[in-house]
Amino acid sequence: MAFPKRMKFGVFMAPFHRVGENPTLALERDLELLQWLDVLGFDEAYIGEHHSAGWETIASPELFMATAAERTRHIRLGTGVTSLPYHHPFMVANRMVLLDHLTRGRVILGCGPGALASDALMLGIKPERQRAMMEESLDAIMRLMSDSEPFTIKTDWFEMNDAVLQLRPYQDPIVPVAVASVESPAGVTLAGKHGASILSLSVPRDTIRKTSLAELWAIAEETAAEHGKTMHREDWGVVMGMHLAETKEQAMKDIRESSARLVTEYFGQTLGNPVPDVPRDQIVDYMVDHNQWIVGTPDDCIAGIERLQEITGGFGKFMIRVEDWAPRDKIHRSYELLARYVMPHFQGSLEGIQISRDWASERREALQQNRYAGIKAATDRFDASRGNGRSS
Repeated sequence: MAFPKRMKFGVFMAPFHRVGENPTLALERDLELLQWLDVLGFDEAYIGEHHSAGWETIASPELFMATAAERTRHIRLGTGVTSLPYHHPFMVANRMVLLDHLTRGRVILGCGPGALASDALMLGIKPERQRAMMEESLDAIMRLMSDSEPFTIKTDWFEMNDAVLQLRPYQDPIVPVAVASVESPAGVTLAGKHGASILSLSVPRDTIRKTSLAELWAIAEETAAEHGKTMHREDWGVVMGMHLAETKEQAMKDIRESSARLVTEYFGQTLGNPVPDVPRDQIVDYMVDHNQWIVGTPDDCIAGIERLQEITGGFGKFMIRVEDWAPRDKIHRSYELLARYVMPHFQGSLEGIQISRDWASERREALQQNRYAGIKAATDRFDASRGNGRSS
């Protein structure tokens, strides 16, 4: 089993904001959260693109990322995702390369086919064409970023003639690319084709083909080998809902009502997805019991991540799906608990501290004797010097 030496931590910000709240303030809370995550040492944040259904309100992840970049210093910012069938690939590549320079190499191009059927309907895109369109677009984007020779391509939905990016990527060799994997094998297949990283939902929601995370990773590896590429588990991100508090009881209480509201009002009543067949006040218990969310203490989170590692065979990035399901202070406290007590467990940052503590503990009696000997010697010298001074 391939576990990373230093796991990365990040967030996947759709975001989810209940209809009826001030949308301007909601966006400001999202930006404020990214600033806090930057302070806490999170590695990456992916920002979603959605255009309908009321809850996910960022239409341009690039604009949001540009704003966030000015308020942060270290955290890498990715599109999570840019829905490739919605855009001409030449424009996607140009926007990402521009952001790459403006952020001095802090951006990632996360891509997908588009998550909301309502978006595709408004744009006149046939759902059965979305994944093929995503592949055609990413093929062109990868060539634009990696090749400075002009090229021409024509499909049934976009055309480029002698196209070349006049501004080359800031990062070497290209802006990193991540492909979302939600329901079908299309995402991992495309990631394997280009040797790109993968962003996987922790529990695939496919109602047609039940494919485990480990099986999806195997598909990516097989596809990569067919195209002369190599997949790296340390670049694989697994996305999961999470909320932490000092006790599990408090964590469950924090989100019991708002998490039920998200599942029933948005995923059920708005999108039409199946919801757990349990009483409303037991939805959070169901999601935790079925390993779809991690809710509890930092120790519960450590156990949950280790369980995911066993299920997948090893991944390198734990990505929290951002939820607006508790008061601001409790949400910020949840991320702080993760940064203080969970991250060190998976990043090796405690090893030297623990060794130093154990070394001192094993020698504490001898060290105390040395300490007292040093104090006595200093006291004797002081007394002797004062005595010499009085006698003279």
